[in-house]
Amino acid sequence: MSDTPRAPGRTTHLHELLDRLSLEEKVHLLTGETAFTLPGNEAIGLAPLAFSDGPTGVRGPRFIGGDVVALFPSATLIAGSWDDEVAEEVGRMLAEEAQRQHIHVVLGPTVNLHRTPLGGRLFEAYSEDPYLTGRTAAAYVRGMQERGTAACLKHLVANESETLRNFMDSRLSEPALRELYLLPFEIAVQDAHAWSMMAAYNDVNGVPATEQDHVQNQIVKGEWGWDGLIMSDWYATKRTAASANGGLDLVMPGPDGPWGDRLVAAVRAGEVTEETVDGHVLRLLRLADRVGGLTPEGQEPRGWAQDLPAVDSPVRQEQLRRIAARGMAVVTNNGALPLTPGAASDDGTVALIGRHAIDTVDMGGGSAVVNPPYRSTVAEELTALLGERVRVTDGPAVRDRPVPADPAFLTDPATGTPGMEVVLLAADGTELARTHEDSAEFSIGWDDDLDRIPATAVLTTTLANEAGSVLLGAVGAGRWTLAAAGQELSAELGLAGRDPGEAVLRPPAFAEVIELPAGAAVTATVALDPVDPREVLLADASLGLAEESHLLGMSALGRTALVAAPAPRPDDDLLAGAEAAAAAAGTAVVVVGVTEEQETEAADKTTLALPGRQDELVARVAAAARRTVVVVNAATPVLMPWLEAVDAVLVAELPGQEGGHAVAAALTGALEPAGRLVTSWPAADGAAPAWDVVPDEDLVLSYDDGTFVGHRGYHAGHAPAPLFWFGHGLGYGRWEYGAVQVREGPGGPAVTVEVTNTSARDSRETVQVYLQPAEEDQPIRLVGYRGADVPAGATSVVTVACDARLLRHWDEAAGGWAPLAGGELVVARGLGDVRARAPLA
Repeated sequence: MSDTPRAPGRTTHLHELLDRLSLEEKVHLLTGETAFTLPGNEAIGLAPLAFSDGPTGVRGPRFIGGDVVALFPSATLIAGSWDDEVAEEVGRMLAEEAQRQHIHVVLGPTVNLHRTPLGGRLFEAYSEDPYLTGRTAAAYVRGMQERGTAACLKHLVANESETLRNFMDSRLSEPALRELYLLPFEIAVQDAHAWSMMAAYNDVNGVPATEQDHVQNQIVKGEWGWDGLIMSDWYATKRTAASANGGLDLVMPGPDGPWGDRLVAAVRAGEVTEETVDGHVLRLLRLADRVGGLTPEGQEPRGWAQDLPAVDSPVRQEQLRRIAARGMAVVTNNGALPLTPGAASDDGTVALIGRHAIDTVDMGGGSAVVNPPYRSTVAEELTALLGERVRVTDGPAVRDRPVPADPAFLTDPATGTPGMEVVLLAADGTELARTHEDSAEFSIGWDDDLDRIPATAVLTTTLANEAGSVLLGAVGAGRWTLAAAGQELSAELGLAGRDPGEAVLRPPAFAEVIELPAGAAVTATVALDPVDPREVLLADASLGLAEESHLLGMSALGRTALVAAPAPRPDDDLLAGAEAAAAAAGTAVVVVGVTEEQETEAADKTTLALPGRQDELVARVAAAARRTVVVVNAATPVLMPWLEAVDAVLVAELPGQEGGHAVAAALTGALEPAGRLVTSWPAADGAAPAWDVVPDEDLVLSYDDGTFVGHRGYHAGHAPAPLFWFGHGLGYGRWEYGAVQVREGPGGPAVTVEVTNTSARDSRETVQVYLQPAEEDQPIRLVGYRGADVPAGATSVVTVACDARLLRHWDEAAGGWAPLAGGELVVARGLGDVRARAPLA
């Protein structure tokens, strides 16, 4: 695919700049300069461009640590609002966060689908539905790009699970590819003109995503006529000529990789035409022009926005709290919510119980992690709202793996400030760097600018511990020795799998409980693992890696951290305490959930069961309490064997830095949790239209569910009925629906219905319209939705426009789109609560 046809105006200007570059200069621009920046070229007015991960906040150019930035609610919470205005506001806020850090491109939104609930990275993606996902993404992109910051749609394409993601092959039909997995990209391109996309790690039907001529050249750049830039995921590019010819425009990160000198040589050898390289460079220049990184001769560079809200300002607090609460969903409620004085008993006391109440999980793991200014917990904020009515009780452990120490538990002896001193040594003992880290972790070989990869790291700190039992250990591959108060711990930690990102995204860890005096000094020394994963990966022929594969460059990366915390109490004691607290209170609020062990990049779940003994916790509390409310602190489905025993369930997801405030506001009704579920919740493990995330021995993962993903498959009877349907959510109102009218609109049919709020509270309703096609081989699908804020006792007329892109199917025999032949429009509050039906003319 080439951009050689010259359009008038600005495109001609870009061609003029291109003509001033040599082949070597062009190719130099097509690989990152560092992990998150691109090289500039002063001769043509091209500034270096800066990228940042952005699923839940604009982290900045450092993978570990870095600037303090705002932590947003998870993508699932944003989509859970079913509200374009919310998604657009999030896009504007992220653009402001990017402007503050001088970031040109934010690497988001993630528009992969929730195909199976086991996917570890689903919290970054919007939903199981292509229309909800695409529409939410388009609003997000509009909000971001209207302020001059580029969005990046990812991951192109069929990247719905993490297991062996660098090597697995997603096998799917052309209808599934077109109707489901490409549709969110198509909507965000057509409705918001996203400026960039990111190619995935996985193969698609036997071809690496970075080499997908069919997807990247024929469909995205050809059929859609899209003029943006496609970059690789970090280290995803596997071969030189095949990726350049297959439609990839930019290889990330840099400065090394499979392009550079190799691409120049491929052009000289006739394997890649210079015209193809020109096409890639033109797309890069166009992106730079759009984000203000290309300055015409004689003009001043674009400035950055000033006077932006601080990450912990009242403005940000209000926005993040309101957005988080809006996406939360009440999935069952027997009158226990909202919490009101005296509603559960004469004294109105509340027993707030669970590890997630006092250590609320606000974000997932992997590249979505940011360094927030603070994290609010449910315990802090519900106590602040209800005062002495609240009694807080811990629950059983929820993690299997040790986590880095809280920086407040550490003091750097050299600076006297929270954190630790880190010294990096070469193999000959030469000191390469001595730094202060204000957290308990740091990365090796990613953010540093060292001439040599260190052989040893020495971490020194003083603990803020009382005399007694302390959990002490470390995170990261290597041979560890920890010395404290005359005691020594040692461990050799190796990588477990073939994922080249494991050392950064899911490093090994260990910890032991030892007795220490108060204020113990700790020195941790790690001899970094000398085994080169490059040799292991190249030796495995089944992975199909070429010598130039960019994936091999990840062998130098690693993440290292110190583990230190007061020793945990036994689960049996915590469960007994929770039971007693529940029996003594009017209402028990139990906060349960998962952690970044389950919701993370680079790993998938094996079960939807809550980790640890949390199910036992809920069951024992429910048996003891007069009234029980459960808050689920997880972005994706969990099993609920105790559902019939509790009075209400609020799905709070991963709510960001204002999470505690938002949950407390939702529980008390200060803010209505008016969200709707973005994924169907299975009733049991395996009870879903698609389940497996592990590829077979040939590294193939077959998308056998075709176009029957999620609620489409449940509705067709391809799995037992879900516990909760996609689109379900009660809010705090009660609703009656009137007669439905269908009329033909400019872009397709429009459905009008009266909705009446019969409750005593103002509330928000989301009217959903689905199409059940007449063809038996076609699944039901969401075709439109619209929200309405309705005062108590009032009626609102809601009109939902149906999107024509959902009224078609891909005809494989004809090789093109064909209209669906009629069917029935279904008006619902989720497919588990259908309110009306009308024929589609």
